[in-house]
Amino acid sequence: MASVSLSFSVSLTTRLGVERTTTQKQTHSTCRNQWLHLNVLTTSRTFLCVSEGLRPDPVVKKQEVYPQNVDLPPILPKNKKKPYPIPLKKIQQAARADKKIAEMGKEKPLKPPKNGILVPDLIPVAYDVLEAWKILIKGLGQLLHVVPVYGCSDCSEVHVGQTGHNIQDCHGPGSQKRRSFHSWVKGSINDVLLPVESYHLYDPFGRRIKHETRFDYDRIPAVVELCIQAGVDLPGYPSRRRNEPIRMFGKKVIDRGGFVEEPKPCQSRDSYPLMELDTFGDHVMRFSPLAASDVSKIAQETLNAYEKVRWGVRKLMRKYPVKACGYCSEVHVGPWGHNAKLCGAFKHQWRDGKHGWQDATVDEVVPPNYVWHVQDPKGPPLIGLLKQFYGKAPAVVEMCMHAGAEVPDKYKPMMRLDIVVPASDEARLAA
Repeated sequence: MASVSLSFSVSLTTRLGVERTTTQKQTHSTCRNQWLHLNVLTTSRTFLCVSEGLRPDPVVKKQEVYPQNVDLPPILPKNKKKPYPIPLKKIQQAARADKKIAEMGKEKPLKPPKNGILVPDLIPVAYDVLEAWKILIKGLGQLLHVVPVYGCSDCSEVHVGQTGHNIQDCHGPGSQKRRSFHSWVKGSINDVLLPVESYHLYDPFGRRIKHETRFDYDRIPAVVELCIQAGVDLPGYPSRRRNEPIRMFGKKVIDRGGFVEEPKPCQSRDSYPLMELDTFGDHVMRFSPLAASDVSKIAQETLNAYEKVRWGVRKLMRKYPVKACGYCSEVHVGPWGHNAKLCGAFKHQWRDGKHGWQDATVDEVVPPNYVWHVQDPKGPPLIGLLKQFYGKAPAVVEMCMHAGAEVPDKYKPMMRLDIVVPASDEARLAA
């Protein structure tokens, strides 16, 4: 009986050992297969990377995902100063760093173009922006023959369409008698592309413009002045090009290469440079009406030029300083603002009419000038009851779209193209 139990225990132990060994082998085999599988995948991936490493990888641009609908930037109140584009803490930190360097008796380290020397890489960009600016002005002058533009004679409202809209939002003089309806008149290129002018400076680091000497300087578009200071040589508007950098001690310039006599400004706005670069003047009469087959082509070229101007201005403003008043629409291209006492905005008496200079934004140099978007140009005029269903777009984009240009994706959310405008009697039923 003892032998039977002994043999049974031995056989049980043997069987358990065999099962344990079999389980270990299966586990080991499974782990080995997984390791081999991972190793094969890793090897194949490595092999693919090595095999494709001989040729450059294609540049894949990340597609920007735009929201369905967006609201326009809020209208800033006129009884407050504009917000700083750069956070105030960073401005204060930079000022403390400059003060610390000055207290140590060291000169302020300056890099181009802050030391008065041009940036060679941005000179072609400036020429491209100026050429796109010419195409933009010419294209808008030609499209005004095809796409009607209206402006209110009592306020700054602009509308692109066959007729003016019927939205009651006029706050100009006499609007109460008209029940806030706009008084529409035929618009011009300045209603589509808002003119922003700046003083032309022969030496941006020279003498500052005083209130008494403001008539000694010519006023030209701010985009053109920015391109000139970035390296464009324009006949009639020379600019000083330095070979030696300026030296600064804190906020004081200790070596600017001496003052030079500045040339006299152009006396006539009919000179050759301003004929193509200035928005003032009858550009509609200068260009003949377009053929029906060329309208969409000119519209697309005009829209591309508008986008190129904004892109180039944004790129130039990252290096070249542009100042804007924090209270009004005055813009100055240069390291310091001028001292002309021309500000009549909020609390200008406290500042003796001087501007409150701060860093400018692209929208202050090239204003978008948003207008109501008309989905059906041949349909009825817009009404105030359906105002919440309408979108808006920059006037240049709206004008080119009416002429047959393709709208860029970044403007579609604010134009609200996916919203079906209900009838006037269905507006109260819409959510």
